[in-house]
Amino acid sequence: MYIRPSSALRNEYNEIAKICKEQGVPVYLTINGREDTVLMSVDEYERLERAELLCSLQKLESDIKENRIVPAEEVFAELRERLKVLKDNK
Repeated sequence: MYIRPSSALRNEYNEIAKICKEQGVPVYLTINGREDTVLMSVDEYERLERAELLCSLQKLESDIKENRIVPAEEVFAELRERLKVLKDNK
């Protein structure tokens, strides 16, 4: 794990970026010794996004197989009914 003070970002940007790109690891930036921000390469960020999307799709597939889904029409009909009740109670 790489930890650098946030002030290093200005003075050591090229070195920090090189670590992120070549080693594929994030660099933790601190302020007053406390973790504040994480810097990572674009490639690593996109890999993380794809992994999150894949997890979401796997959960959705599982929900479909286990019949844990509700058609959108039913959801919107229920929301319309709730809004009507709220409006009528004003």
